[in-house]
Amino acid sequence: MNNKPKFTSKRVLIVEGEATLPIAKALASETRQIILSLLTHNVMNVSEIAEAMNMPHSTVSFNLNQLQAVGLIKVEVEPGTRGTQKLCAKRYDELVFQLPGAAAEVAPDVVTVSMPIGSYRHVEASPTCGLASESKIIGLLDDARSFFEPEHLHAQLLWFGKGYVEYAFPNNLPFGAVARSIELSMEICSEAPQYNLEWPSDITLWINGCDVGTWTSPGDMGGTPGLLTPSWWHEDQTTYGLLKRWSVTAQGSMIDGMALLPITLEQLNLGGSNHIKVRIGIKEDARHQGGINLFGRRFGNYPQDLVMRIAYEFPS
Repeated sequence: MNNKPKFTSKRVLIVEGEATLPIAKALASETRQIILSLLTHNVMNVSEIAEAMNMPHSTVSFNLNQLQAVGLIKVEVEPGTRGTQKLCAKRYDELVFQLPGAAAEVAPDVVTVSMPIGSYRHVEASPTCGLASESKIIGLLDDARSFFEPEHLHAQLLWFGKGYVEYAFPNNLPFGAVARSIELSMEICSEAPQYNLEWPSDITLWINGCDVGTWTSPGDMGGTPGLLTPSWWHEDQTTYGLLKRWSVTAQGSMIDGMALLPITLEQLNLGGSNHIKVRIGIKEDARHQGGINLFGRRFGNYPQDLVMRIAYEFPS
């Protein structure tokens, strides 16, 4: 299993999405919980654990395999007095499960919402296309039906040659507040077969149906591993993207601070609904129809999903 946990100095494992279920199943056993307790302060071999629990060697070995399979313990084989012995150690002291879905944070004068890339509401995708979770391909490659598999919620990378993907962000703008700016940031790049560093693509962002502006991605990034890209993913495929920030103020829209279009906040009508519609795609008449790769927090170079930030104020 490749669940790419986060590590801290306190030996805390943070898991989310599809990685939570197998770990929860492994912990749903009193025997395995006792084993973890025994390993809290000591490294023990299988015989020592079996003796302490007064259980058969085979029973203990089975439960150790379950814990090792989900990464909660590590097992090393070392020479013993009679052949070899398996030394078992506990890897973590604390486990944190993060529930799936958009995560919202309200700071003074700013609302931030992080949206998993697999939590889209609508999608139109044409090959080359596909999705990948942290541990496997979802569905079939180059089959648009894969975007409707139930597992699409766990996607950490999605790609398509033509089309769009659309999200419904919760509108957490406080009642009575007026938006001063809105920003969408994401890790993104073009989509070519395998990868191609010189493969331009005109990628457009729409907010509430308004064209916010188009950015031309220079290519499909690959050939070197992304900082977060799982080890099972081949380097001859797309491995990372570029972090881009679209924003809209009263003066117009921008990307990374550079002016795009004279679209204004008022035209976006942010206060008119309980959600904000965000679409990312390729226009049918785009000059460079080079597709899209969109990265989640566990793929590529940046540990983030789609992030929306709305700065606001209260009229005096």
